[in-house]
Amino acid sequence: MSEDKVISVLIVDDSAMIRKVLSMGFENDPRFKVAGTAHSADQARKLIEELRPDVMTLDIEMPHVDGLTFLAEVMARSPMPIVIISSLALEGTEVTMRAMELGAVDVIAKPTAGVDRGLNPIMEGIRTRVAAASQARLARRIPALLPSIRRRPAMVRPAWPKRPGQKIMAIGASTGGVQALARILPLFPADSPGVLVVQHMPDGFTSAFAKRLNTLCTMEVREACDGDLVQDGLVLLAPGGQRHMQLRRSGFLYRIALTAGDPVCFSRPSVDVLFHTVADTVGANASAALLTGMGRDGAAGLLAIRKAGGFTVAQDAQSSVVYGMPAAAVQAGAAWDSVTLDDIPARLLNPTTDETSPHMARQTDDSLDRNLVAIAARQFDRG
Repeated sequence: MSEDKVISVLIVDDSAMIRKVLSMGFENDPRFKVAGTAHSADQARKLIEELRPDVMTLDIEMPHVDGLTFLAEVMARSPMPIVIISSLALEGTEVTMRAMELGAVDVIAKPTAGVDRGLNPIMEGIRTRVAAASQARLARRIPALLPSIRRRPAMVRPAWPKRPGQKIMAIGASTGGVQALARILPLFPADSPGVLVVQHMPDGFTSAFAKRLNTLCTMEVREACDGDLVQDGLVLLAPGGQRHMQLRRSGFLYRIALTAGDPVCFSRPSVDVLFHTVADTVGANASAALLTGMGRDGAAGLLAIRKAGGFTVAQDAQSSVVYGMPAAAVQAGAAWDSVTLDDIPARLLNPTTDETSPHMARQTDDSLDRNLVAIAARQFDRG
């Protein structure tokens, strides 16, 4: 979709007030056009055929046909970018995770503040995420759940790192990352080096997401806590919304630090914040991947890991739902290679820095320095 193309939105919600709030919020931004509104799945079916919107917002709680059932129907018959906007999103519940598995590009908490408290602050984040969703490559979506992987028995992970010089893997993702992580994390063996993950999600979502991933993976997956020890066989997911996740050295061990701070690249937790600390503390023993997502978060941090001697890779355009963050990394020379989603686990576990890679030409230290400075300047300008 062209960046200057007006994004047509179909709003589906049984609440007339919410339809009005969302309509006003989108119409106040010249990037959007409200193609129509619907109070039920039956009405939405007709409008989808008639209006062919670029993206649809959908509530989960609706009469007759609930939002999840309708979501599954639309994705099976005529796939389109769908953003769930629901009060259930505040709870980070199983139903939220189910919506993502069924193909929703994003899930957002329904606005709770009245129009009199200011519509623009409420809608700013919603518009940003709906715009990202409108760019989703639905034809390339990859099934998130593999029944055969669910049945694989988990192995007992070691209580302590085996040796000094511990290897650590780091992954960053945003829009489309829920499905991508559910696809690739089960592919890591139970005794893999520790994995640190930042997935852009609001407060409350990451705990439910970690629990769901833990049922799929042979590695243990849990939401990170301040002071957690990074261990082989353990995936730690940054808590959403309130704090950044950093890596700190503790002797020859590594621990998690959850720290306060302003959003970086409009994100908290930020992939860049994690990646920079991985570069500083782990250096050449780090492997990192930047997955699907809108914006630039993670590009500068991935470049720092590469400059520190670590292995870096970006998800390719064909397998990304939104090719924003990986594209920024490739353009900055931050990734040794750009590969399909399914290839990422093997590349992180067995890093190779092939100088003749067709995807990423080798750059000099001077050019890497220039890229890092340029990215940092852009981030400072944008806040």
